[in-house]
Amino acid sequence: MNLLEGLQASNTIPKKYLAMTNAELEERAVCVKNRLGKKLFIPGHHYQKDEVIQFSDATGDSLKLAQVAAENTEAEFIVFCGVHFMAETADILTTVKQKVYLPDMRAGCSMADMADIYQTNRAWTKLQELFGDTIIPLTYVNSTAAIKAFVGENGGATVTSSNAEKMVSWAFTKKERLLFLPDQHLGRNTAYNLGVPLEQMAIWDPAKNELVYEGVIEDIKVILWKGHCSVHENFTVNNVEQVRKQYPYMKIIVHPECSREVVAAADLAGSTNYIIDVIENAEPGSAFAIGTEMNLVNRIMKEHPDKEIISLNPYMCACLTMNRIDLPHFVWCLESIEDNFERNRIIVEEPIASNAKIALDRMLELS
Repeated sequence: MNLLEGLQASNTIPKKYLAMTNAELEERAVCVKNRLGKKLFIPGHHYQKDEVIQFSDATGDSLKLAQVAAENTEAEFIVFCGVHFMAETADILTTVKQKVYLPDMRAGCSMADMADIYQTNRAWTKLQELFGDTIIPLTYVNSTAAIKAFVGENGGATVTSSNAEKMVSWAFTKKERLLFLPDQHLGRNTAYNLGVPLEQMAIWDPAKNELVYEGVIEDIKVILWKGHCSVHENFTVNNVEQVRKQYPYMKIIVHPECSREVVAAADLAGSTNYIIDVIENAEPGSAFAIGTEMNLVNRIMKEHPDKEIISLNPYMCACLTMNRIDLPHFVWCLESIEDNFERNRIIVEEPIASNAKIALDRMLELS
């Protein structure tokens, strides 16, 4: 076996975990948690499967999980049940004595992959030529550590869907214009809510390395990276119209990663935590069509049997990359830690980590 084959084999889950029943896997997970105690900390994103989220020590959206990662200094091992960029953020915000693991290294994010550092540096050079020193970059936390580091180096900050309006408002106190990476929909919806007209928003196309805009470029206030969430972009105005027709009594609530047209057609729009809070605080008998990831929608349905809840898109699937974290991979990761294997550890090297932390800290200080 050569080196490459050895590395691949080491990251391939042993068949014994796939052969176990859920009951066996759950028992093993409980045993590891009990043995490691406070040395182990498991953050879980709301989009995770129920079979995994049940073992989380903290659940939340990207903002909350970034906050708990920054606050936790006790745990030696952090097993992050989410996707790659979230585990990177945890590694950046924790101490050098703490180790962060991702149960399945295939759990990435298609949105984060839509902006790489080469494209971003190339875009920044051209935008500086067009606009001079009038732009500040912001990046959604759904981005790579390298993009966060770029933003930190250039005076910007990270944002989440929970604090996007606050962070965009902050950015406009620093510079005349902003570059928003990598989700054009969150950037557009946020800027629009703050009073920036659509006519003052342009698109940066990284594939063509060009600014897409019709009008006088001096009027541009927001430059939106041409990226999107593959889950939320699948909610359409037609979905809204169908719900209005079939369930006219329902309120429609969507995530701001949906397109501007869908957000405008909905009754309410907000972050994952906002959606959860609205449903929790609604009166019994309330009815909602929710436009967000299906694992979360299904969990909300189970937790609120006193309310009528459906997905805005009845054919929507769960986030495929979030679903990579399943019970077999989770237990394999836990038992590997006990056996002192450095498998699936997430390490963000310097100077990327330091510069990315600058961008994250700016956000956390304002949140």
